[in-house]
Amino acid sequence: MIELDGMGLTAEDVYRIAVLGEKASISGAALQKIKKSRNALENKINHGDTIYGVNTGFGSLLNVRIEKEDIDKLQQNLIRSHSSGVGEPLSQEYVRAMMVIRLNSFCKGFSGVSTNLVDFTLKFLNEGITPVVPRYGSVGASGDLAPLAHVALALMGEGQVYYQGKAFETAELLRKLNIEAYKFTEKEGVAFINGTAAISSILSLEVFRSFRLMRNAIASSTLSFEGLRGTLKAFREWAVSSRGHNGQKCIAASFRDLVGDSIIIRKSTEEKVQDPYTLRCIPQVYGAVLDTINYVNSVLTTEINSATDNPLVSSEEIISAGNFHGEPVALACDFLAIALTDLGNMIERRIARITDSSLSGLPPFLVRDSGLNSGYMIPQYVAAALCNRNKTLSFPSTADSIPTSANQEDHVSMGMNAAIKLSEIVSNLFQIISIEYLTGAQALEFATDKPSTFASGIYGEIREIVPALVSDRPPYMDISRIYEMISGEKFDMEKLGAVKLK
Repeated sequence: MIELDGMGLTAEDVYRIAVLGEKASISGAALQKIKKSRNALENKINHGDTIYGVNTGFGSLLNVRIEKEDIDKLQQNLIRSHSSGVGEPLSQEYVRAMMVIRLNSFCKGFSGVSTNLVDFTLKFLNEGITPVVPRYGSVGASGDLAPLAHVALALMGEGQVYYQGKAFETAELLRKLNIEAYKFTEKEGVAFINGTAAISSILSLEVFRSFRLMRNAIASSTLSFEGLRGTLKAFREWAVSSRGHNGQKCIAASFRDLVGDSIIIRKSTEEKVQDPYTLRCIPQVYGAVLDTINYVNSVLTTEINSATDNPLVSSEEIISAGNFHGEPVALACDFLAIALTDLGNMIERRIARITDSSLSGLPPFLVRDSGLNSGYMIPQYVAAALCNRNKTLSFPSTADSIPTSANQEDHVSMGMNAAIKLSEIVSNLFQIISIEYLTGAQALEFATDKPSTFASGIYGEIREIVPALVSDRPPYMDISRIYEMISGEKFDMEKLGAVKLK
C-alpha cells in the first residue's frame, strides 16, 4: 500500500501503482487538508463571492455569471463538453498514473474538492476500473483538459472504461458492479480536469523507464566495448574527475567496475593509444544523459507533489492563478527526448562500427562465410531507421504555441504532445539497445581472450534466448526476444544490479 500525502510521491511510486497494481491510500493529514479547503470554498460560495469556474463560465466565458441552482450542472456540463479527445486510447498504465497524480495533487489541500470525490476516484483506481482516454487533445494549458475530462466522464458513469481486460460502457459496468456514478458538485469538475496530470503521468513512467534504459545502455555498451577491444585509459578516475560533471564520473566509475577484470581490455589498454569517440566518450555522453534524467526527475517530483488546478483555494482567499500551465514538465519532456535521442545516435554508431569489418577487425557483419551470409547487416539499418525516427520526434513541442479559448488562453505548452513523443522515443531506444545486445554478443563469439565477468554474464543471458549466428536466419525474432527481456522487471532487478547510476 502506497500512501498519498501530497508531498512524497515519486516516479517509482507512480509506476508501482499504475503498472504493478499496488494499492493506494490517502493519509489522514491529507484528508484533513482536503476537508479544510472544501469548507473554505463552501463558506465563500455561501457568502455570495464570485469564483471563477464555480459560479462563472470557463475560459473566455469567465464573465458569464451562473445561477446558484445551476452550479452543479455547470461542473457536469464542463466535463461533458471537454471530453473531446481523438485518436487511439492511451495505455491503461498512463491513465492509472493520471489518477494517482490527480489524487496526490488534491492532497495538497488547495483544490476545494470533497473527500467524496477523492474516495470515489481512489475506488476506481484500486478496483482496476480504468477510463478510456483518447491520446490527443491536450495543449498543456489550462492543464490537460481533454484527457482528464475523459477520466472524470467515466467517474460520472459515462464514456467507456476497461475492467479485467475488457472494454465496457461505463454505465453498464457500474450497474454490474452495483456502483452508483459520481455526481460532481461545485468546483469539482474544474478541479479535476484543470491540471497537468496527463503530461506528468507519461513523464513519470518514462522517467522510471529511462533509468532502466540507462542501465541497459551501459550493459549493452560493455559488450561492444569488449568486442571492439576498447581501452579504459580515458576512463581513469583522475582523467574524468578533471571535469566535474557528476554523470560523467558516475558512468566512468561504473564502467571501470563492470569491465575492470577483462583480459581483452587489459591487453588492448596496453596496446592502444586511444579509441574512437563512440567508445572513448561513453562517460561524457552517457553521463550527460544521466544528468538530464536526474534533472528531469527532480522537475517531475516537484510537479507531481504540487497543486496544479485553478482557482486555488486557501483558508483566507480563492484566487485564479497559473499553476495549470504545463511548461515545467513540457520542457522537461522535450529535454529528455533530445538527450535520449542522442544516446541512441551513439549506440547506432557502435552497431555500425562493430558490423563493419574495416573498422572492427571482425568478420563482415559478424558472420562467417560472409557473402553467402549477410549476417547482421540489416539490424544496423533498423537502428539507423529508429534513430531517424527519434530525431524527428525530438523536435521540441514547446517551441510552438497556438492560442486557445478566443485568445483568453493565449500561450500554451503543448506538453502532452511532448510527452507522447517522449514515450515513443523511449520505446525506440529500447529497440536500438536490443540490437546492440545482439551485435555485441555476436562479436564476443570471435574473442580470443576472456571478457569481463559482467560482460560474460550478460552474454550468457542473451545466449539463453538467442543462439549464436552461424548462418543467416531472420533476426527480427531475436531482437524481439531481447527487447521483451530488457524492458521488463526481472532482467533489470536480477542482472543489472551491478550497474550503478549514483
